[in-house]
Amino acid sequence: MKIASIDIGLKRIGIALSDGNIVMPQNPIIRKNRNQASKDLKEFLTNWHIEKLIVGIPIDGSSTEEMKRRIEHFISLLDLSIPVIYQDEQNSSQEAKERSAGVFKHSRDGKIDSLAAVIILERYLNSEQLAISNETTNY
Repeated sequence: MKIASIDIGLKRIGIALSDGNIVMPQNPIIRKNRNQASKDLKEFLTNWHIEKLIVGIPIDGSSTEEMKRRIEHFISLLDLSIPVIYQDEQNSSQEAKERSAGVFKHSRDGKIDSLAAVIILERYLNSEQLAISNETTNY
C-alpha cells in the first residue's frame, strides 16, 4: 500500500512516501496560497497513486485547536477519496532538525519539513505495527 504523510506549515508542506516498509522524504510543496498548495498536493497524491494520507496535527500545545482547524480545512480542500489519518506531530520538526544536524544546512528549502513528514509517517507505521503485535498476542 502506498502511503504519504504531510507536515503542513504556513509556508511549506513537507511530504514523505512509504510502501509500508521504507519511508522516503520527497520535495516539499512551497505554499503561495492554500488553493495552489491544495492543487499541487492533490496532483502529487494522484500521480503517486497514494492509497492513504497521514496528516501531522498538533495534539498538545498552546495553539492546538486553531492549528487543527486550519489543517482540517486545508485537507477538506483536497476532496480526497482515500482514507485520511491524523497523527500527532508533536516535536517532529525539532526531531528533524536534530536528525539532520551536520548532514545538510538548515535553510528554508523545505528539507526539514519533509524530514518531519518522514518522522510523522514513521510514528504512524510504528503505531500500526504495535497494534498488530498487540492483536496477535491477545489470542
